[in-house]
Amino acid sequence: MKFKKRYLAILFLLILAVISFPAHKWSREHVNYITATTDHPLNCASCHLYLKKNPVSEMLEPAYYSPINLACAGGKLFIVTQDRNMLLEADPSSGKITAKTEVGNHPHTVITDTENKYCYVSNQWSDNISVVDIASFKVVKTISTGNGPAGVALSKDGQYLYAVNSFGGDISVIDLVSGQEIKRLPAGNNPTGIQVSPDGKTVYVPSRRALIAPYGSTLKTELTVMNGEMQTIEKHREIESAYMMENAAFTPEGDLAIFTMIRPKNLVPSIQVERGFMMTHGIGVIDQGTGKVVQLLTDEPNQFYPDPFDVVITPDGRKAFVSSSGIDCVSVLSIDSIRHIIKNTPDHLLASFANNLGVSRHFVSSRIRTGANPKGMAVSPDGKFVYVAEMLDDRIAVIDADSEKIVRTIDLGGPGRVSVRRQGRQLLNNAGHTFQNQYSCYTCHPDTHEDGLVYNMASKDMGRNVTNTQSLRDIGETAPFKWNGKNQSIYKQDGMRFSTVLTRTEPFSYKELDAITAYIYSGISNPPDLLYNPDGALTSAQMRGKEIFERSADSKGYEIPAPNRCVTCHPAPFYTNRKIVDVGTLASSDDSILFDVPHLNNIFASAPYLHDGRAATLEEIWTIYGKTEQHGAVNDLNKTQLNDLIEYLKSLRDPVYETDKTEYSKASMFHK
Repeated sequence: MKFKKRYLAILFLLILAVISFPAHKWSREHVNYITATTDHPLNCASCHLYLKKNPVSEMLEPAYYSPINLACAGGKLFIVTQDRNMLLEADPSSGKITAKTEVGNHPHTVITDTENKYCYVSNQWSDNISVVDIASFKVVKTISTGNGPAGVALSKDGQYLYAVNSFGGDISVIDLVSGQEIKRLPAGNNPTGIQVSPDGKTVYVPSRRALIAPYGSTLKTELTVMNGEMQTIEKHREIESAYMMENAAFTPEGDLAIFTMIRPKNLVPSIQVERGFMMTHGIGVIDQGTGKVVQLLTDEPNQFYPDPFDVVITPDGRKAFVSSSGIDCVSVLSIDSIRHIIKNTPDHLLASFANNLGVSRHFVSSRIRTGANPKGMAVSPDGKFVYVAEMLDDRIAVIDADSEKIVRTIDLGGPGRVSVRRQGRQLLNNAGHTFQNQYSCYTCHPDTHEDGLVYNMASKDMGRNVTNTQSLRDIGETAPFKWNGKNQSIYKQDGMRFSTVLTRTEPFSYKELDAITAYIYSGISNPPDLLYNPDGALTSAQMRGKEIFERSADSKGYEIPAPNRCVTCHPAPFYTNRKIVDVGTLASSDDSILFDVPHLNNIFASAPYLHDGRAATLEEIWTIYGKTEQHGAVNDLNKTQLNDLIEYLKSLRDPVYETDKTEYSKASMFHK
């Protein structure tokens, strides 16, 4: 009997060995293909648990708060938590959370009224403002806005609320007595911040995305100047060679206005990153007396401070604090030193400071290291403390304004552990893995989207093979990647190739690569398309466009060859067949390549278009650059029919809003 059992055990081990050898070999080959390496650890959970949304992976993902902005008034802190869709109230002295309330979807900014009775919270994915009664800490009113409200501010007399609509590119002017929007004013491209001057006469609205222009043109981004008394637009001021102007602040005297900015070197081959010529970061200063705009870098020769997000100024007007979310740091600036530089430097030399990495030593007094991803800030009314939202650590840092040091932190009570996806999100928003910390993934992919710029990606020749930045949203099921489709997975896109071509440093460790891949694959979705498709019911124009998109015959009844039908290359639900094709859009500056078919979800938010960004609008894809039938048979369409097709394309949205009604309801319940 013992012999028989021993025999069976040996037989079992032999069978297991026979089976395991080819299984191990297949697993090794499979992992090698996915990761584009030969030594990535064999860990099935990395892909099969974290890279797809399923009940198990969602159960393992904690509910983080992710504070983005905050306000300090009446001895309290009011904190916007973007991932929980909540407004928190905190006692800054005790560090305790004293109240919570749910607001709209993806809240962005909070301010209080002049009497500290109400909080106004902008809900970027709900197209409205939540009015929270501070005493009861409940939402007592919801005010409709334009598309994607972000920054909010009150008029000098407190009678009007201004809401900057980031997706719509305009400003809602709201009468607080009636609670109604009374007018909508044009702003720049993707504005998020707003600041009213101390006298209430001037309102600045900086933009994040640059104006669309042909590759090789000087990059320009609009700063909208609004008359705060007349509530009219005075001008759209173009700021050259700068973009991602997130927020602004005025000195108490009103003589200077400071806004955050990035100066991209997208016209220079990315191989120049070692020479400090990929991204630089700093502030723009507007002298209100002369109207002069001066750009000053907060970077240093061998250390960069990427992704400046917010700027606040102490009540005494002596110091400005700038949060650099890409390097977990707050820089302290001397306002008097900035005034001295502007007043005593000849104009021609002052202009050169925009590219001078050594100037920061003359006005940066200190650097304060923070937790992960510092975003919005608020100064206490007495000017003693600066509060910083550490977005990806679920904390508020408390800085002593005099000593310029963090004296304590306020824990929001989020999960105690960092999940794989959360680690990936931290990595994506941090520049620590790039040469001299020049930029993070966020720099080119703000809010996991794209920056609207065209880059010369590592080509040795200036201006050849330029590429339009692609969005990271909703790409988990749309491999391969890159415009030429050469990367079969995110592992390859962000692995050795990423370090060789872009970061010019050591690649991510395998654990880090697992994390950032997990986040990109499964943690990112598009905002709800509340502008063109709020509830899934297509308009009559969109229905006609859908018929054109799916048609198999032209207007004369002739059959359209399958490769020339829109729906062939762009089938639902991601509107890509994930193949490599020739659509006849190669430029004379391109090498001869085929193009990966991009997905079309939320395509309205991704201008410019085509691989090199030469089409400023969807219409230009066919009216100017796609006159052959290779990029879809549309030449028989009249203008009205083409407009219908465009309207349908704008309605294509994230599949989650088509399949998950709970998610859709959560995203649109506050839509006007």
